[in-house]
Amino acid sequence: MEKRLRRQGLQGNSYRLLFGDTRDMGRMLEEAKSKPVSLTDDIFPRIMPLINETMQHKGKNSFFWLGPRPAMVILDPEQVKEVFAKNFTYQKPQPNPISKLLALGLASLDTEKWAKHRRLLNPAFHVEKLKYMVPAFYLSCNEMLSKWENLAPAEGSFELDVWP
Repeated sequence: MEKRLRRQGLQGNSYRLLFGDTRDMGRMLEEAKSKPVSLTDDIFPRIMPLINETMQHKGKNSFFWLGPRPAMVILDPEQVKEVFAKNFTYQKPQPNPISKLLALGLASLDTEKWAKHRRLLNPAFHVEKLKYMVPAFYLSCNEMLSKWENLAPAEGSFELDVWP
């Protein structure tokens, strides 16, 4: 599998028996969580450190190993468009039964079901319909920020758990 991916021009880590890059992924996630969050919009290195490092060292079209299976990173817009357009050719690996029960939605569907759900969802994301939602987004965010400002002290810095 690795040889085939390399022949297609993809770069990535060499395969490691059974675990692939999952141990590295766990270590990188723990390391990222131990550092404070910077005040930038770039959160990708914190939530997906393995993919971020793979892209930096191996390029924007690369692969890494999730156990015995390769996972490809493709950022070329034309190739991404092709993958989305030809969902019958580029099928997702079958998830295990537990994740099938937990993750129902467009990301977990394939072939005919995916095409049907995509047709149903597509109109909701047209720019004209999203424009009508902006006031609701604004009110929701404004309310949340007001609550946070009330919790903040007048001077200095503090830590706020934004998860709740």
